[in-house]
Amino acid sequence: MPTLYSFRRCPYAMRARMAIAYAGIDVGLREVVLKDKPASMLEASSKGTVPVLIDTNGRVIDESLDVMVWALDQHDSDHWLSGEGLQDPLIDSCDNTFKHWLDRYKYAVRFPEHSEQWYREQGELFLDQLEQLLTNHCYLRGDSLSAVDVAVMPFIRQFAAVDPIWWRQAPYSMTRKWLDALLTSNLFTTVMAKYPVWKEGDPEQSFPADR
Repeated sequence: MPTLYSFRRCPYAMRARMAIAYAGIDVGLREVVLKDKPASMLEASSKGTVPVLIDTNGRVIDESLDVMVWALDQHDSDHWLSGEGLQDPLIDSCDNTFKHWLDRYKYAVRFPEHSEQWYREQGELFLDQLEQLLTNHCYLRGDSLSAVDVAVMPFIRQFAAVDPIWWRQAPYSMTRKWLDALLTSNLFTTVMAKYPVWKEGDPEQSFPADR
């Protein structure tokens, strides 16, 4: 069974787990605490970030999008990789420009050059783009869920959680509807099940838990 090092609340690990669960692949999950990373994880990937997947051939995959590719190449019954798939420029914008402003919005006290509101407004440029896409379709690239939605959603979840009161009255009604639908989906609730923290020598937990 492949081994997956993960951290439940990490957006990169979330999208990797969603792809794995969707593809119907069973892995041995090792839930870690990023402040106390296990030595075996650091031996596999010196980056010290999650997700880290070790497949049955011993190959180490330590980028979330690459884990998604690994899973979807094995099974993609709903054609998540249609169109540009994980090469979609929307994912690149999310992972680079939007993530940059998201971090500053979340931790504005660490970046006193500007106010929290100013950082939020920079992130809203990406939300404007999503809102426009979702005005005409249920999902970001059409009327069916795709890898683009799954790759982007965990970061919008973080953005919304910084100031939930603001988020609920912000002018992004279609984006809220899209996010809420994904957050309440069986796929997401499955991958957000809580697991005990894994320590060296502990048995791995079967993931997804419902199989």
